[in-house]
Amino acid sequence: MTALTLSTAGAATLRADALVVGVAKAGKSLVVAPGAEAVDKAFDGRLAAVLETLGASGGEGEATKLPAPAGLKAPVVLAVGLGSAPEEGESYDSETLRRAAGTAARVLSGTKKAAFALPVASAEDAGAIAEGALLGAYSFDAYQEQKDGKKPLAEVALLGAKPRDKAHKAAADRALAVAEEINRARDLINTPPNDLTPAAFAAAAQTAGKEHGLKVQVLDEKALAKGGFGGILGVGTGSVNPPRLVRIAYTHPKAERTLALIGKGITYDSGGISLKPAGHNETMKCDMSGAAAVFATVVAAARLGLEVNVTGWLALAENMPSGSATRPGDVLRMYGGKTVEVLNTDAEGRLVLADAITKASEEHPDAIVDVATLTGAMVLALGERTFGIMSNDDDYRTAIHEIAGEVGEQSWPMPLPADLRKTMDSPTADMANMGVRMGGGLIAGLFLQEFVGEGITWAHLDIAGPAFHEGAPYGYTPKGGTGSSVRTLVRLAELTAAGEL
Repeated sequence: MTALTLSTAGAATLRADALVVGVAKAGKSLVVAPGAEAVDKAFDGRLAAVLETLGASGGEGEATKLPAPAGLKAPVVLAVGLGSAPEEGESYDSETLRRAAGTAARVLSGTKKAAFALPVASAEDAGAIAEGALLGAYSFDAYQEQKDGKKPLAEVALLGAKPRDKAHKAAADRALAVAEEINRARDLINTPPNDLTPAAFAAAAQTAGKEHGLKVQVLDEKALAKGGFGGILGVGTGSVNPPRLVRIAYTHPKAERTLALIGKGITYDSGGISLKPAGHNETMKCDMSGAAAVFATVVAAARLGLEVNVTGWLALAENMPSGSATRPGDVLRMYGGKTVEVLNTDAEGRLVLADAITKASEEHPDAIVDVATLTGAMVLALGERTFGIMSNDDDYRTAIHEIAGEVGEQSWPMPLPADLRKTMDSPTADMANMGVRMGGGLIAGLFLQEFVGEGITWAHLDIAGPAFHEGAPYGYTPKGGTGSSVRTLVRLAELTAAGEL
């Protein structure tokens, strides 16, 4: 894991293997961002001119390396683009700084120590830069015997922050905890499904529980059968790797509110009897991204000592075809007694989530938020970088949308049209697990809403788009598992603790 330090040294005097500075567009000109004044001085005030000669424009995502001149202790200067320079009296957006730091950390893989001299106008800026650098330095190479790639950046030295300032120190500590837990989620998402079975995922939760003082309960297939968890069992019955329901809870003695988080944990989704075609199943190890996000959030809440109770429910199963698999047309009796006709076994996530939502509702939390890579329809609607938000409370949906924007995650509020509910009516059971094709993401949300306890505020995050990135890395986002929604959930827990939600 990449180390993080706050340094009081100047950019020109700190010994490091590379020095990161920011550059931005100001009209048709390139300007050096605050924090890099000493570096610009070492270039005789011509850093921007030199970079322009090399083709730099200051655009976001751009990175330009150049040898350092005499007067700097670091041998290499890396200039990262920040986009348009802010108006006079304003500062750079936190997400801009987060992405720039992530870009720098990726470019500097193989480097031992990098000093980041990006603009720091507040403790929030310091936290964003630290978080971006730590996320950008992520790599997953556990299964590569021949590690041809470079090792991740080993140490981030953050300049411009104030180590003795409580706010700056707290922002750095928070960034470290959140980034490490996002990277924990990424590791789980990237782990091949032959190793990350439901039982293995549950074991990982138990290990973390011991380390961070969390209470962990695991229901195996026998306990699930005894308890009547027909949704989870129905999805997992076709696999030789039986399902699990994990409850992982963080409690604080001063907490006045409880937040229940529920994660879809399909450790591999073949589609079951409704088999996915080739081209749609190769990345389905990522179908447990919701459970990974919930798991990471509970641990982060514990590490940050938040004054709120956070209970995570990980609904874990492997959806496989076999002679014992659930068939289209089967009827499952869900936890709580409601019956569901399964019309499509590839609409399995809502079945495991429904059981967990019903169980979580019995504890009467102040709010329930479920997180899932639930529907391809949401990806079609919002693209691959934005998650959808549905809720039985419009104000709560708006609050989560605003929180996501605050922490730099793209989201969009989605409706729950009542007229679509009747399309899930079944002549055989209380309801079916499918409705009409159009609006499939909304229908999935309407299905889940049926299982929320009376009077409980609930929200559903469909992270099917941003949970797994198949393209080239950008900013602090790697190829593979991203840890989508963890930052939003952690901030939601913080605001719940503060009594603001």
